[in-house]
Amino acid sequence: MSGSALAVVVVVVFFLALYLLQRYGDLWKQQRLVLFGTLLSWYLCFLIVFILPLDVSMAVYNQCNSNITNTTTPATPTNSSSRSEANLSPFPSMRPPGKCEEPWTYIPNDTLKVFWRVVYWTSQFLTWLLLPFMQSYARSGAFSVFGKIKTALIENALYYGTYLLIFIALLIYVAVQLKWKLTWADLQTIGITAANTWGLFLLVLLLGYGLVEIPRSYWLSSSHNYVLSKSYFKVAKMATEKAEADEKLADVMEEVAGIHASVRQNHFLRKYVDIILTKCPTKYQEEMGINVEISRMDQNAPPTKRLLVKLHEKVVSAVQRHNQTQVQWSILLEQAFHLEDVAKSRNSSLRHFTHSFPLAHRGWIRRFIYTPTVEWFWECVLRQGLCRLLAILLCLLSAAVIWSECTFFSTHPILSLFAVFIQLAEKWYNYHCIEMVCFVGILFMCVCVYSTVFRIRFFNYYYLVPHHQTDAYSLLFSGMLFCRLTPPLCLNFLGMIHMDSAISHKNRVQTSYTSIMGSMQLLSFISDGFYIYYPMLVLLLCFATYYNLGSRCLNFLGFHQYITDDDLISDLVDEGRELIKRERRKRQRAEDGENRRWAWRERYGVDGATGRNRAGYTELKDNQKEPATKIKKSVVTFTRRNEKADEQQTGLLQEDSSDDESPNRRSTAGSYLTLSPPVKGVFDDV
Repeated sequence: MSGSALAVVVVVVFFLALYLLQRYGDLWKQQRLVLFGTLLSWYLCFLIVFILPLDVSMAVYNQCNSNITNTTTPATPTNSSSRSEANLSPFPSMRPPGKCEEPWTYIPNDTLKVFWRVVYWTSQFLTWLLLPFMQSYARSGAFSVFGKIKTALIENALYYGTYLLIFIALLIYVAVQLKWKLTWADLQTIGITAANTWGLFLLVLLLGYGLVEIPRSYWLSSSHNYVLSKSYFKVAKMATEKAEADEKLADVMEEVAGIHASVRQNHFLRKYVDIILTKCPTKYQEEMGINVEISRMDQNAPPTKRLLVKLHEKVVSAVQRHNQTQVQWSILLEQAFHLEDVAKSRNSSLRHFTHSFPLAHRGWIRRFIYTPTVEWFWECVLRQGLCRLLAILLCLLSAAVIWSECTFFSTHPILSLFAVFIQLAEKWYNYHCIEMVCFVGILFMCVCVYSTVFRIRFFNYYYLVPHHQTDAYSLLFSGMLFCRLTPPLCLNFLGMIHMDSAISHKNRVQTSYTSIMGSMQLLSFISDGFYIYYPMLVLLLCFATYYNLGSRCLNFLGFHQYITDDDLISDLVDEGRELIKRERRKRQRAEDGENRRWAWRERYGVDGATGRNRAGYTELKDNQKEPATKIKKSVVTFTRRNEKADEQQTGLLQEDSSDDESPNRRSTAGSYLTLSPPVKGVFDDV
């Protein structure tokens, strides 16, 4: 098994990172460098998480070999003292066998050390140098590669300078302590310590939120009324965001139209204007092409290149935000419709799940396995109990992590639960149990931290949106956070299981990962103070999360969060319920119209409709026996008066979606088709 376990993990983790990138990013439309940087950063961080349990089992195996070597050598004062310290442990190791059994995931020590060096230093290069530069490069509105690079360097000058000053301050502190005797290894240790300190500071904040929120979210998801009310709240909130995004896009497109009209074809800035036009939605491009000749009658002065660069950046941001809100709105509507269908099915006596609207895709899984009966049992019977069971298990894991974070500094007696489990398994050299405990513990901590990274939202600058809607800036920012949080997270976990000698102060064989980190004793105030006592703050953060202090503060500042005992949130829930009712009526009308057209085609055949489009079909009233045979489209010419010019536009009279009681019938093209005589004098003055 030498190296085979490492190869399998490397391949599996790559496909995991690729799946997440495909879910949140767009593999076909986004820049290749952005996708490569994000994929590499996520991949390296996931590798650290999945390989660390194998490293722990190898450390136990090396400790076994070391114990055999020590028992065969003559006793020295040092060996005697080390054995006496070992005897003080509440879990003394069994007498090692004559030959230590290799773990089933055996990896050579030299291979592990080279692997950790490559993975760690590559991830640090990405998070501190390359990814910040790529962020500014991707967000820049410059039209050339050189312009994007220049903008990225200027924006990151302050960023790089701040971290350089921090590193110089630590360097001077260590140099004074060591009387200016610094080696290259000492410089590496200073850099690693500074990076881990920054990561641990943010790690505890995110971990304190995830340890409470993840078990609570699963427990609350077992309550159907809670989930439905929260979906109504999300719909109301998304409706506001969608309206704001549409308004912002319209304003930006109006500005683009003015620039488009003021720059002639022979102007040297015209090529930049054409680049901006390609980033605009198609309908706005068509409108600009129609109205450009009229708008040039009162054209403004041509813009500058700097103004076009800023406009380019605004167009990309507005279009991206508009697309995000459109996709999220559709997803929220589907979720709300499904939850209302679940509520109806729970109250129904039939054990058969009924959808309000037919599913667009019914694959073989839904036809043969996930049938309506199976779906009813899952949604109405099993799901609630499984969510509560999972919430209880996650709550126990959270309690174990919180207790271990607050007590891992105690080595006599051992209070950390994960350290107790590891040492019990080490006593019997049970490598499977060691790797399982390590994998479950570190994976749960990573889920708590990473899920918080995926949930948090810094206004509209950083926001991970599923269904391929995340922008390049947010993808790169998530890669930066992962690379900064994962190394201190793993180091913190090694301290919890007493595998880090800088914290446990034990004379034992270290993991290869810890040997790469170097000796933290160069900065004793960090290794003996900050690394030990700062993680205890997670207990206070868990209490704050449990009582929703953060959400209440955000509500007070105007950023609405879902809290059940807030009157304003109740109003938003009622607003969301009305929005869902309106959207359901709109979709039901569309379904009914399609069904009537289908019935018409089935009754009168396709041949009767030769040479006529869909809009040519007539609608039947309830009291009519024969269809109307002659329909006229009313083409209305309307005038839109602008501040500078009058534009003549021609359009069809469209349906008002808010008029539910209109007696007029409509065709599939959206124009009114009425069987009653038209009202005289309505459009006489147009």
